[in-house]
Amino acid sequence: MVHVLSSRFLLTPTDLERSRAFYGGDLGLAVYREFRTGSGRGTVYFLGGGFLELSGSGGAPPSPAVRLWLQVADVAAAHEELSARGVEILRAPVREPWGLIEMWIADPDGTRIAVVEIPEDHPLRYRP
Repeated sequence: MVHVLSSRFLLTPTDLERSRAFYGGDLGLAVYREFRTGSGRGTVYFLGGGFLELSGSGGAPPSPAVRLWLQVADVAAAHEELSARGVEILRAPVREPWGLIEMWIADPDGTRIAVVEIPEDHPLRYRP
């Protein structure tokens, strides 16, 4: 078994500065670290229990198979805040049949992001 000490999700956006403005500005993710300059520049953001790194510049948008899942304490408040910041909401918060409340947005390259609240009565919060 591999003993994982930390994790990081890596994105190579088509426009690094536009993506930095989205993740750091629109989403308000806190910066963990920044490195290098120029085309090799990178920014690593705190992402709950992991990290999100934006670095370099890709020529094509990411695969639609790539998605992010961000858990928040209050998805209605996140919806209000992100809407006020001009973030396009792909789908407003909805309580799914599996009990989670999910809202969908996308980053500038189209990477879909689920913003999720786990309600107090959901089994994921139950500890026997």
